[in-house]
Amino acid sequence: MDFFNALITDYKQLITIISVIVIAFGLSRILRWAINRSFSKSTQNYKVDLTRLRFFKNALTFIIWLVATGTIISLIPQLKHLAITLFAGAGILVAIIGFAAQEAFSNIIGGVFIVIFRPFRVGDMIKVGSQNYGVVEDITLRHTIILNFENKRVVVPNSVINSETITNDSIGDTIVCRYIEIGISYDSDVQTAIKIIQEESIKHPKSFDHRSPKEKKTVDQVEVRLTSFGDFSVNLRAYVWTKDPMNAMRMHSDINKAIKVRFDNEGIVIPYPHRTVIMKEEKPKSNIEKA
Repeated sequence: MDFFNALITDYKQLITIISVIVIAFGLSRILRWAINRSFSKSTQNYKVDLTRLRFFKNALTFIIWLVATGTIISLIPQLKHLAITLFAGAGILVAIIGFAAQEAFSNIIGGVFIVIFRPFRVGDMIKVGSQNYGVVEDITLRHTIILNFENKRVVVPNSVINSETITNDSIGDTIVCRYIEIGISYDSDVQTAIKIIQEESIKHPKSFDHRSPKEKKTVDQVEVRLTSFGDFSVNLRAYVWTKDPMNAMRMHSDINKAIKVRFDNEGIVIPYPHRTVIMKEEKPKSNIEKA
């Protein structure tokens, strides 16, 4: 309380604190603006990685505010003496703080590894583990923000991402093969069903012919294979290619709908599980059992 009273009465110290905060805020904003401006010019001639740009801006802001905090502590005698006292005689406190900050440092190191080794970039469509499927929106010092298909932002710590398996749909070749799996009844004509699946898949505007000129002579654009004989259906799988992984899910849905309409019109049955229940009659008791 004495420190705050002294701070209020000493206008020079108060002005110093406000000045350092204003300078740190202004410097951070100016540097981020300059980096964004430089980036916008560079994109006209070069392909600039958004991942490193975002991470660099976040790291630069963190460093500026860290320096500003240290400057405020060093310029104000009360805070300086307090900091020296704490660091001089608080070995246990430092150990506790270090243990508590272990996860924070792990996230920072994880963010650095992501930027260096680039398993994904800002704008990539990724899947972290078995969940968290979406587009990478930002990478900070502590976490990665993923925008999923429900328009929700999933915040994943960088240390968690580094320990999970990452599926990246955008790295390298962006062409995606989408499986379209459909079961038909045993009474339905398999060749007719395969023909319908191929025709509806090829008609979709997002369907892509990935075959080489040589393969076009012998390989169908959409291959359909009979994968298994189920308990109540013959299972077919179509391999449909698309250039943009962002549209793969919508293409899949559109083709499923078109196939269902064609199957209904041409008598191809999509079966569903059913059970036969047999009711046994109770046998009449014999005279011996009655006695």
